[in-house]
Amino acid sequence: MIARAELDAAGITDPATRAAYSLCRRLNAQHGKTFYLATLLLPPAKRPYVHALYGFARHVDDIVDEISPDPDADARAQRFRTWSEDFLADLDWGATSDPVSRAVLDTIRRWQIPVSYFVDFFDSMRMDLTVTGYATYEDLSRYVWGSAAVIGLQVLPILGRADESVRWDVLEEHATALGTAFQLTNFLRDVGEDLRRGRVYLPQESLDQFGVDRDRLRRGRVDEPIRNLLAWEIERARGFYRAADPGIELVHPTSRDCLRAARTLYSEILDEIERRDYDVFTGRVSVGLRRRADVGLSGLRGSWQARHPRRSPGTRSGPTTPTG
Repeated sequence: MIARAELDAAGITDPATRAAYSLCRRLNAQHGKTFYLATLLLPPAKRPYVHALYGFARHVDDIVDEISPDPDADARAQRFRTWSEDFLADLDWGATSDPVSRAVLDTIRRWQIPVSYFVDFFDSMRMDLTVTGYATYEDLSRYVWGSAAVIGLQVLPILGRADESVRWDVLEEHATALGTAFQLTNFLRDVGEDLRRGRVYLPQESLDQFGVDRDRLRRGRVDEPIRNLLAWEIERARGFYRAADPGIELVHPTSRDCLRAARTLYSEILDEIERRDYDVFTGRVSVGLRRRADVGLSGLRGSWQARHPRRSPGTRSGPTTPTG
């Protein structure tokens, strides 16, 4: 029922396109619980498009990380190459038979999202097929740009800006910082999981600074060098959250609670890592269900008030959802 109401509100009527958006919604719900919760705080008319973009990102990530059978690296690379080339060709053609691509192509068309963001995303995903570590933070930041920052830029037209006085380049700067903060948080939370895939997303220069090597990480025992390393990288991530915060007030009022919820819950993963004494090896660090519920309920109240502002008698309210 919720999915149908969202599609109706967004004016998506074609049955095949509706099915494509519904698939992306399921992908978002399955893989991105925090982002999915935050998306529910948007007006229904905006939600399908955000589901499409996050569902697309998760789908491609699954191809690269090979959740399906056949761990062969060459076969995995070929599947990614074929899928990404088909997507860009379909984007140029304007039509596709792939359901995930169908929803994303429709979103790109409606919101005039630059194609370069998707090219950059594919470039970073391609790095995951061969790159297992990054010498410096500058090297890592090139991966972060395509794997996370551009996703924030893709979503930005859907979120909208507070008013015409807000410059898009300022909004883009804050969106890039928030996407980077989210990704750095992922890297810290998933150190153990990434190690099992043979990857380390903490810069080698940081490991060297604190006397940590891969063998030490693989042992999975939290000692003082590992605590210091993770504390250093946590502060780097928090710096990006702080840089992103002013941007929340610059997006459209009906989109702010979505960003606040995602920012709050994701940044609190860093708090949880500290509370667990930096143990990112035994079990996935996450924010508790009760806390997620509290943030979600608070966001629901705020998002409802943003969509139904109080008015003085005799005044008329303007639209609360910007056009693409």
